[in-house]
Amino acid sequence: MSAAEKFRDTRELTGGRVLVWSLLGRLPAAMCPIGTLLLVSQNSGSVWQGAAAAGALALGQAGGGPLVGRLADRRGQRPVGLVAAVVNTLAILALVAASESGAPLGWQLAPAVLVGLSVPLVGPLSRSRWLWLARGRPDRRASALWLDGLVDEISFTSGPALVGVLATLAGPGAGMLLAAALVGGGATLFALHPSAPPGTGAGPRTPAGRLLTLPYGLLLAGMALLGTVFGSLQVGVTATTAQLGHPGAAGLLYGLVGLTSSFAGVAMAALPARWDLPGRLRAGTGLLFAASVLAPLTGTSLGGLALAVGCVGLAIAPQMITMFGLVERTVPGMRLGEAMAGLVSSITLAQSAGTVAGGWAVDAYGPRAPFALTCAAAAAALLLAACTATGRRYRRPADSPVAERVPA
Repeated sequence: MSAAEKFRDTRELTGGRVLVWSLLGRLPAAMCPIGTLLLVSQNSGSVWQGAAAAGALALGQAGGGPLVGRLADRRGQRPVGLVAAVVNTLAILALVAASESGAPLGWQLAPAVLVGLSVPLVGPLSRSRWLWLARGRPDRRASALWLDGLVDEISFTSGPALVGVLATLAGPGAGMLLAAALVGGGATLFALHPSAPPGTGAGPRTPAGRLLTLPYGLLLAGMALLGTVFGSLQVGVTATTAQLGHPGAAGLLYGLVGLTSSFAGVAMAALPARWDLPGRLRAGTGLLFAASVLAPLTGTSLGGLALAVGCVGLAIAPQMITMFGLVERTVPGMRLGEAMAGLVSSITLAQSAGTVAGGWAVDAYGPRAPFALTCAAAAAALLLAACTATGRRYRRPADSPVAERVPA
């Protein structure tokens, strides 16, 4: 099935507008971490304060994401998504106001934590929504997961680039204000759309199946390593372009990662069905490692750096789409939203850690030092996938009793 056919197949589930709300509503989750870093750093004159605020946001999201996902599974996406969108919009505006007014760091950390806690989780909830709508239709389920993974990856890679461009053109707060507008508009409309599934009605004592299994834990680890790659790569690109005398090129290179990654995501539609997801994961991690090695080897010039980050981008979409596809095989259907949120929390927290570690490496060893961390994380991801990604561990949905237990 071609990419166009998969798009049409998924569009028939909900109509075209909800796909637009889904894209717009999930962009802020990718914009806010780096937007918070730029906002607080530039307004305070302290990179450390900016990093502290971004870290507070990441910790909030790591804790709040699975909680929001669990509530949405049990109470329904509409009420939970609407409340989260309202709270998140107000929290972003509060953070911008506190930073622009020069408030003490503590008064900036509090709204930063709340921004992370209240992320509406449009990406994870959209995946569980498509699976609920496509229940009993394996062909449409595969198409929906492919398209949603592509949209999620586009937002994940283009969000930081958009924030960087806006910060250069309109000031450090512009990206965060746009994020607030997108949450208030896109995330709210996504939550209110009639396609939102109802909750399971499960209470805290109602058995819903075990979430933290070995296969799911391995996927969490794989997502964390991918987040480390992306976080350290961002720092390396920023520091290297500044050393080369082209600091403004960093935002363009982030955009190049998104462009090549989107191309790879579309190309995945042409892969034969007989190439199963575990095999794709092993191949994707191999490509990720090979591409990451280019960064320290070719990063001595702007053209070489563009080549390296473009190749890394080619490996990102296949990784994310494949791992989101595999999680459906590993967790109970009644906890699918929570499980998807856990993956997002894993990659977000690891990206933040990779950014912090990359910043330390720049100070200690120079602007290209973060690329060593990029290579190490990619090598660990390759080793993890090579040793654990097997068809026996990640069974096909038809062979798994938990795969079809999606909220009805």
